[in-house]
Amino acid sequence: MVLGDKHVVVTGGAGGIGRALVRRFVDEGARGVVIADRQLEGASALAQELGEKTLAVQFDAGREQSVKELIATAAEAYGTIDIFISNAGIGGAGGGPEAADEAWDEAWRVNVMAHVWASRALLPEMRERGEGYLINTASAAGLLTQVSSLIYSVTKHAAVSLAEWLAIEYADDGVRVSCICPQGVRTPMLEEGMQEAAAAAALTAGGLIEPEDVADAVVAGIEAERFLILPHENVAEFMARKGSDPERWIRGMRRLVKNARSAEGS
Repeated sequence: MVLGDKHVVVTGGAGGIGRALVRRFVDEGARGVVIADRQLEGASALAQELGEKTLAVQFDAGREQSVKELIATAAEAYGTIDIFISNAGIGGAGGGPEAADEAWDEAWRVNVMAHVWASRALLPEMRERGEGYLINTASAAGLLTQVSSLIYSVTKHAAVSLAEWLAIEYADDGVRVSCICPQGVRTPMLEEGMQEAAAAAALTAGGLIEPEDVADAVVAGIEAERFLILPHENVAEFMARKGSDPERWIRGMRRLVKNARSAEGS
């Protein structure tokens, strides 16, 4: 699929990867790009900068009603939604199972259910017309692991699994599905994650890239209609190592965590 003359919705579009995606889609000639974000001020500023082909919408990824309202608003502004990028996400609490239930609930709703709600609302129409594109932003943590946050690791694994299921189930109906799985990207969320030594070691293992690099990879992935969009090419290598020898993979990750925390304490 090419982006020219397409209607694209990007959640979490006011900053980071979402902001880079919005800019790139406008440059690619989309007929309309909806910038959905919890921070309306940031989304509005970006829309004002980019011009009449963009629309800012306040959006809460943790509420199904907000997802429905976003889709209705976007359709009224630019017609049929061709590509919906469910990009909004949160880091969630760090640590393990001791995290509060409230933190689990928030991350589950934003990182997983927002994708479910978008597909629930969009799939009937997309299947009826025989085309459409759902793109979910997950993370390399959803393919590998996030050593500093059980919540983030679990919810991102779920996001990948959800996208995979949709891709299998609806391809014959003309609906395309992609899952974006970046590793270390210079965004505010990365800065938060880098506060913990083991997390910093894991996040930088594949090198740090810019949000614009992710946007480049996403455009190429959409054009190729590729399921897994990996802005860090070495994530595929890490996946292969993990799949071929899980025991060795876990030993290696334990060693990475131990060495990082030892260095921090020295």
